[in-house]
Amino acid sequence: MRVSENWLREYVNPDIGTAALAHALTMAGVEVEAIETAGEEFSGVVAGKVVSVSRHPNADRLSVCRVEVGSGEPLQIVCGAPNVEAGMMVPCALVGARLPKLVIGLGKLRGIESQGMLCSAKELGLKDTSEGLLSLPEDAIPGEDIRRLYDLDDHILVLKLTPNRSDCLGIEGIAREVAAITGVSFRPLPITAKKADLADVLPVRLEEPVYCPRYYGQVIRGIKLLAETPLWIRRRLERCGMRPKNLVVDVTNYVMLELGQPLHAFDLSRVRGGIVVRQAVPGEQLTLLDGQVVALDDALVIADYEHPLAIAGVMGGLDSAVSEKTQDVFLESAWFSPEKIAGRARMFNLVSEAAYRFERGVDPALAHRALDRAAHLILQYGGGSCGPVTMVGKPPVLRQPLLMRLARLHRMLGMDIAADEVNGIFTRLGFDPKATEDGWWVTPPGFRFDLSNEADLVEEVARLFGYDRIEPRMPMGRFGMLPSTESVIPVSQLHSWFVARDYQEIITYSFVDAAWEHTFGRDSTPLKLKNPISSQMSVMRSTLFGGLVDCLRSNLNYKQERVRIFEVGRVFVQGEKELEQPMRIGGLCYGDALPQQWASTARKTDFFDVKADIEKLNPLFRFVSDRHPALHPTQTARIELNGMAVGWLGVLHPKWCQQYELTHAPVLFEMDLQSVRVHFVPRARPLSKQPLVRRDLAIIVDVGLSWQEVLDEIHTMLPEQVVEISLFDEYRGKGIDTGKKSLAFKVMMQDTQKTLTDSEVDGIMLGLTGFLAKRFGAVLRA
Repeated sequence: MRVSENWLREYVNPDIGTAALAHALTMAGVEVEAIETAGEEFSGVVAGKVVSVSRHPNADRLSVCRVEVGSGEPLQIVCGAPNVEAGMMVPCALVGARLPKLVIGLGKLRGIESQGMLCSAKELGLKDTSEGLLSLPEDAIPGEDIRRLYDLDDHILVLKLTPNRSDCLGIEGIAREVAAITGVSFRPLPITAKKADLADVLPVRLEEPVYCPRYYGQVIRGIKLLAETPLWIRRRLERCGMRPKNLVVDVTNYVMLELGQPLHAFDLSRVRGGIVVRQAVPGEQLTLLDGQVVALDDALVIADYEHPLAIAGVMGGLDSAVSEKTQDVFLESAWFSPEKIAGRARMFNLVSEAAYRFERGVDPALAHRALDRAAHLILQYGGGSCGPVTMVGKPPVLRQPLLMRLARLHRMLGMDIAADEVNGIFTRLGFDPKATEDGWWVTPPGFRFDLSNEADLVEEVARLFGYDRIEPRMPMGRFGMLPSTESVIPVSQLHSWFVARDYQEIITYSFVDAAWEHTFGRDSTPLKLKNPISSQMSVMRSTLFGGLVDCLRSNLNYKQERVRIFEVGRVFVQGEKELEQPMRIGGLCYGDALPQQWASTARKTDFFDVKADIEKLNPLFRFVSDRHPALHPTQTARIELNGMAVGWLGVLHPKWCQQYELTHAPVLFEMDLQSVRVHFVPRARPLSKQPLVRRDLAIIVDVGLSWQEVLDEIHTMLPEQVVEISLFDEYRGKGIDTGKKSLAFKVMMQDTQKTLTDSEVDGIMLGLTGFLAKRFGAVLRA
């Protein structure tokens, strides 16, 4: 946003310089990114009227001019510009004038004395190029200083506004902000509506009142052909970065810069029937002002009874555009919902000042004022007559007051500010504060869309009070021990545990190749991305296996033959009702089980090495033989905890080893993170002074029955005297029938109060034998 300082000071004129004004704005949150001058430095240049022009006697391309400069006799000046003619007003550099690149002196050109120099815009530093003399307005006064005529002692403040400060996208809004910061009175622009002298109106219909709740329009007829935009309007437009076009367009742009309300003018002769604010019909297209043809899709449009005329709040159409030959116009001033306008300009690849304002929010109360202001300027400089203002829609919704507590303010700022000063800040901001016992009820004005809660009001007080006035203090807080339970392992401790077991942590992308999911995942329909970074990152991962194997391949390319890695990350699985995003922990081991050393023989990491690592995490994990599409069919286990499946452990399937060119198979595991964090907490009990009794129990069972299943069932019925039971032998062969196997368990028994007798021990063993016979058909081995 570019702001003319002189224009700004017409609304509010604090007694501070340009640099101080810029600093005050920046410290209040309205950053001034740069300060530019309106024109290069020069002096001694005045407006001159060319009285006569005659041919130079000694040069074909030079002219001898008589120029009136407001004092004494007209000056004789030799000029080489092709566009010089009698009667025109031009800049005249007097003898002694200092231009950006030269000093003017009295001299002769081809024998004719020249008492000055007639200047082009380039020679004055006003433009980069020029083809002749700068033509001044006809009403310029001979002898008038060019710097004053063009207001060249002005400065341009380049603001870098944050998206929440849409109220500062107009000169009036910035002036209101300066007045609040400096405490100087703000002089709002007085706007009086022109009395209608025509009965002409254009019917307006709102079909989308949610997106356009209020619409104003006015017919103006009889604008003078080729009416020129006043110099002061053109100058202000240029300094704010806009190019003048014609009177009507320049006035709508000028009012937008002045008040912050975008407007649009339609050539009335191109409008059929009336105005309709509606959604675009599928398949509709519009040729915009820049010549671009766009498909309107679901955009909000301004249309007549036959076809669309403009994209609402973004850009008008070429067919209904105002030109220098337009005499009758329909002025539009409306309020559009930011939610509907946001992103529309980017969607159509447009740069639109109107959309830039509407998508950030425009004061709903501005629309009528802006229409009256634009109509007044058009009629003043273009002539013509206007009809009555057409208003359709509902009045703006009043803002609800917000509670501001003084104690809350002090606590958030870390210092005390007097209540009177806070009340004064709210008053200067136009917030209409109503005092209460402990604070104020504050009603934000319609132009402050960014104020929605108490914290926003605290920020307003802080920035107007002055951030540099807030005393720095060391933060104070109460520290206490957070509750912690031994039954849950912190994630940080889990990371350290794996690192201590010689694993290295990796982090991989959640976006993966779709082929990985078909290879390693159990979900055949992974979640696809609408706008993937690349074709190799087109779906969301449902398993960590793909990233682990890819990391292994990268390490092998760098000749790392022993790889032990793990990752903690989120996966994305489609549940029955919604997308689930559980945290998982996965790992991979490849190469030698131990680093190369003299103390042990080198061997490859196998299934049981990794199984031992997992069992160290939680002895309650159980491993059940199962199948997984990514793992070896006979070297895969489903990991269970309390009967629930929580993960997988296995050797990579041979066909995937071949596909990924691995010389031997890595061992992988993946588990639900929450289950891994469950920690077995030992329970203390008194140490018995009685002797331990050992008995061995050997049983014959079916060869397909796992010893773990047998042991789990035994644990469900053990008497309290049995303190330990474990498998110490499994035998198949001579003496055992085909299809059977022998399992031998060590049973340790002890009583805390007395020595167990033989009959008590025999009774316990008899109970175990009977239970196993009944549950599994087990036979005691002789």
